[in-house]
Amino acid sequence: MIYRMLALNIDGTLLRSNGRLTRETKESIEYVANKGVYITLVSSRNFQSTKKIAKALKVNTALITHSGAFIASNIDEPIYERRIDHNTVYDLVALSENYPCQVRIVHEKYSLINRQKDYMMAKFILGYGDPVFYPIRYVESLTEQLQEEPVSPPNIDIYFPHEKDMADFKKHCEEQFSGISILNKDEQTLVIIPSSVSRNKSLQLLAKQLNIPYDEVVAVGNSNADIEMIKNVGLGVAMGHAPKELKEAANWVTRSNDQNGVPYMVKEVFRKQLRVQL
Repeated sequence: MIYRMLALNIDGTLLRSNGRLTRETKESIEYVANKGVYITLVSSRNFQSTKKIAKALKVNTALITHSGAFIASNIDEPIYERRIDHNTVYDLVALSENYPCQVRIVHEKYSLINRQKDYMMAKFILGYGDPVFYPIRYVESLTEQLQEEPVSPPNIDIYFPHEKDMADFKKHCEEQFSGISILNKDEQTLVIIPSSVSRNKSLQLLAKQLNIPYDEVVAVGNSNADIEMIKNVGLGVAMGHAPKELKEAANWVTRSNDQNGVPYMVKEVFRKQLRVQL
């Protein structure tokens, strides 16, 4: 089988547990690119954070960011974008103020965050790997800020120190709001995106624009957010440390991110493939 596109998650896939790219990973991406394969990154990160990783990998293609809500190679010329209505954003934030949580309204050009003194909440914000030129604005009251300046972002992330509060908030959102999807990023973080958005749909859209059949796409992921994408591409690859559900959905399981899982996959899948023309 000839594969013409490689789609890779970032955190837990390309990056090691310490948040770094290894030399072997960089070399493997360059190796695939030299074979003419179109490489894209698929991430819940904002566009500028994803672009930072792409630049380190010498990847200059369209990137699938904000959990699929924003696809672009240039921030000012998106190929595809979907946003949460500004009225819904306000109502979601107003509801969140009934809970101890940290809200991050994630626009492609900046983030708005409610100011918190809690150390663990501050760690949540610092864990994003944002580039220094990506503005992060802390405000005392997000609802007051949104009254003055309404925002329609691609996604909203909310961190909860307590799982019960997160479950309760999610339940209330599902009962009160339409037009949004609420994803569990991890055990303490929710990601809210427009209901029409998914990583799989966005990858399909990009492949279609490039005239690449979906069965000629390889996708590599490490979390349950990648399941639909991994199940539908030509070759779905799960990282060695991925959850059981993702491994069961995948065609193949590579090594973990701390064991150079991506370079190992590249060697096994693309070694005998000749250069392709897009």
